[in-house]
Amino acid sequence: MKHPYLILITIIGLIFSNPLKGYSQYSDTTVIQKDRLKFKTFLPGMIAISYGVIALGDGALKNLDHDIAERRNGRRPTFHTNADDYLRYAPFVALYGYELLGIKGKHNIKEKTSLVLLTAVISLGSTKILKNSIDKERPNSYDFKSFPSGHAAIAFTGAELINQEYGDLSPWYSIAGYTVASATSILRVYSNDHWFSDIVAGAGVGILSTKLAYVVYPHLKKLLVNKEKGLNFTAVPAYQHGVPGIAISGRF
Repeated sequence: MKHPYLILITIIGLIFSNPLKGYSQYSDTTVIQKDRLKFKTFLPGMIAISYGVIALGDGALKNLDHDIAERRNGRRPTFHTNADDYLRYAPFVALYGYELLGIKGKHNIKEKTSLVLLTAVISLGSTKILKNSIDKERPNSYDFKSFPSGHAAIAFTGAELINQEYGDLSPWYSIAGYTVASATSILRVYSNDHWFSDIVAGAGVGILSTKLAYVVYPHLKKLLVNKEKGLNFTAVPAYQHGVPGIAISGRF
């Protein structure tokens, strides 16, 4: 395979070339149409995760993983950078940076923070469970926590948050977020920390987690804040036994 990195970029482009906006933008002329459109918003994440799962077995996708790794080792065997450790959080910085600049998204800063926390719990929790369950060895043989890429999951979680909040204002917000997330992910491969399929699956986890959070949040908000029934609940992030979650306390 002569141009593995060109193939790598092409696959990322094909999977994420359709930055889908929040589900609330679609026409609700019929319940069936609305449900179908909601389902379509989950397709990019589902496709990406499926790609990673298929690559776990023997076949063309696994061969592509090894081909990319071999080309990397032949060209830049000692390359390593910590830039991706910081770059993965750039979309989150931008998310609040836009707010400080007076660029308003779909939600106010309080609700936006709640969505960030909810999305982070789903994304990080899913990544942790998958890493511990699958035990895939990294290309650098450092450990068996290669699948999926946590850096990619975090970066694409932030990118999809930007897409949901600001994508309707201009597609360039979405493009910028996805570009940074893609750069973060590619650096993970180029630093020999992950196989290509790991970053694709991680991206899928991040996107799918964010879209799920935006579907769940309105219902969760109704449960936690219900003045008519006099409910008073508080939700805070929690971390126990190596798995992130949400601790909910309240009174009737």
